[in-house]
Amino acid sequence: MFLRAGLVSLALLLVSRVLGLLRESVQAAALGASGLADVAILVLTLPDLLTGILASGALAYVLLPLWARQGAAAQTQGLQQLGRGLLIGGGAVAAVLLLVPGLATDALAPGLGETVRPVALSGLRWSAAALPLALLAALWTTRLQHQRDFTGMYGANLVVNGVVIGSLLLIASAATDTPARALFGLGLGLLLAMALRLLWLRWRLARATPPATQAAVAGDDRWPLPGVWLWALASAGLPLLLPLLARSLASGTGEGALTTFNYAWKLVELPLVLAIQLVASLAFPGIARAFAAPPAAGTHTARRDALRQAFVLAWVLACAAAAALAGLAPSLARLLFGWGRMPTEAVAQIADWARVGAWSLLPQALLAVLLTLMASTGRLRHAVLAYGLALLVLAAGAWVGPIWGLAGGGFVMGLVNTALALAALALCLSEREHVCNALDWRDLLPAALAAVCVAAMGASWHIDSRLGGLLLAALAAGAVIAVAWLASPGLRRALRR
Repeated sequence: MFLRAGLVSLALLLVSRVLGLLRESVQAAALGASGLADVAILVLTLPDLLTGILASGALAYVLLPLWARQGAAAQTQGLQQLGRGLLIGGGAVAAVLLLVPGLATDALAPGLGETVRPVALSGLRWSAAALPLALLAALWTTRLQHQRDFTGMYGANLVVNGVVIGSLLLIASAATDTPARALFGLGLGLLLAMALRLLWLRWRLARATPPATQAAVAGDDRWPLPGVWLWALASAGLPLLLPLLARSLASGTGEGALTTFNYAWKLVELPLVLAIQLVASLAFPGIARAFAAPPAAGTHTARRDALRQAFVLAWVLACAAAAALAGLAPSLARLLFGWGRMPTEAVAQIADWARVGAWSLLPQALLAVLLTLMASTGRLRHAVLAYGLALLVLAAGAWVGPIWGLAGGGFVMGLVNTALALAALALCLSEREHVCNALDWRDLLPAALAAVCVAAMGASWHIDSRLGGLLLAALAAGAVIAVAWLASPGLRRALRR
């Protein structure tokens, strides 16, 4: 099932993520690891980050089940009403950013120096103007997801990244000497990217054919209760707050730290999205069907098998990615970010921090599957509590760390690892009735041991060639998968389906 499903989605997602990495690489070459680079990342990422925290995931959690039951007229009416509401709400948040930009700057980039702080305050105006457009784009993307138009969904990301890359290339020569001019060019590029994304989504919506829905029943035209929206917002937004808080904490050590941490996290994020979260998404329908079936003979076995397949695939891929990244992070960092104005010492720091963050992929693999389980069983409140615990651990560790002389991006990455591990442990205990039979040490231990050994071996190598490092990283990941294939019966069974 996992080898045959989602090939189009995987291809489009891969192209989208590769273009996103190219955008980060061009940004690193154009701006380096300076205070201006911190400002650029803040301005360019803030609209979509706020949209993800405030709307994107919650829209999918709430609207997709609702639209599956509604008729076409009720869907259209609700889409229009919610679109107007998001534009009004986005305008209100944008007004707050415009009125008190210093609060956002101090919270998200506390390490900015006095020389670039005025530039950051000016840059937030562009982010504020882009926010309502980003919120509306999130709604229309959810609509395309309902219509199963994956080309439209991922094509929108290609539009945004393409325009931003063009803007970065245009302002590269002036970035050092005239920060205000560079920021003006980035701001215009951001607004153009947001506008073109909306045009793309609107065009795809106009030509898409909605899937057949069930006949509408009484009450289907009513909006879900506020409590449903609140739990959906919390369960979708809290996981996004964790890396955002970590980036802000790392920024406190000085100018350029936000940029360095952001690039290190991008190295961790790529396999997380392309492999682990994709596995969880493909497993979601099977897990949902297994837990929706009424109790009967064979139901317990079907639930266990669905969960076991998802756990072992996500775990093995996480171990393979962690081994490659932890072992060969310097080569990968030089390949992606060692260009243009990026200082050599900053690239080395990116690699060091990414090596630590690579091991967060293991608890995140468990969390991705656990979230699908709780969404299928209607217990997302437990996920909210677990991620709330993770945020508290991260904040407490960042407060206590300096007392013990611990600070910097590497320490923050370690805190993220600890917080995610505790969240995964808490959810495993919460769902132990289902997890105990689905998590088998014979599936998990071989890949984990292989990852540690391969990472240690890779860390002892000193690879000067960028492409050579990339090839060795692929071989390291392949070695972990091969060991897991030979030693994990659950992996072999999952890949045969």
